[in-house]
Amino acid sequence: MRNVFREQLKLLNDMMIEMGALVEKAIALAIEALQKQDIELAKKAVAFDAEIDQKEQEIEALCLKLLLQQQPVARDLRTVSSALKMITDMKRIGDQAADISEITIYLANMTYTGKLERIPKMAEATAKMVTDSIDAFVKKDLELAKSVIENDDIVDELFLTVRRNLIDLTRADVNNGEQAMDLLMVAKYFERIGDHAVNIAEWVVFSITGEHGKY
Repeated sequence: MRNVFREQLKLLNDMMIEMGALVEKAIALAIEALQKQDIELAKKAVAFDAEIDQKEQEIEALCLKLLLQQQPVARDLRTVSSALKMITDMKRIGDQAADISEITIYLANMTYTGKLERIPKMAEATAKMVTDSIDAFVKKDLELAKSVIENDDIVDELFLTVRRNLIDLTRADVNNGEQAMDLLMVAKYFERIGDHAVNIAEWVVFSITGEHGKY
């Protein structure tokens, strides 16, 4: 019975990696589409949302099976319950990558009035946070989880910089206002992706230490 449980835990890890890869791909497509103003890439990013939702349902079913049939104890129980929490955040990340891509489709035929330097940096930072948070869960790496939580400050600071730049752009020419608001929303979605990565990392900490929200 224990061997079966271990095999199912390994399957859970594999499925978490698969969902993480889908999320990472969605983020990568979203930012590439934004930079290139590529509608087809943006549509691909939106399409990943359905795959991410499907994977969430599969993982949720496996977790419930583990909880109901195997009755895990202590650390194993924390691992399964943490995975259930994490996939909710991963789904939200997929939703936000799709939201970014929907804005990209809207902006595709417009000329950007300002540079997107800081937004790609936000995207890169948040994508790394997502990747590291999933890796931390699979590898049971407490220090990696902590680093994700600490890196949230970098994303928050980049968001504040983007907001200031877009406000200045609007002040310089009120006609830039509508596009600035759309790009600010994109930046906000990336900030939220960072927040979800932190949530995932905090559940990793819980799965290892039994403590949530602190370390």
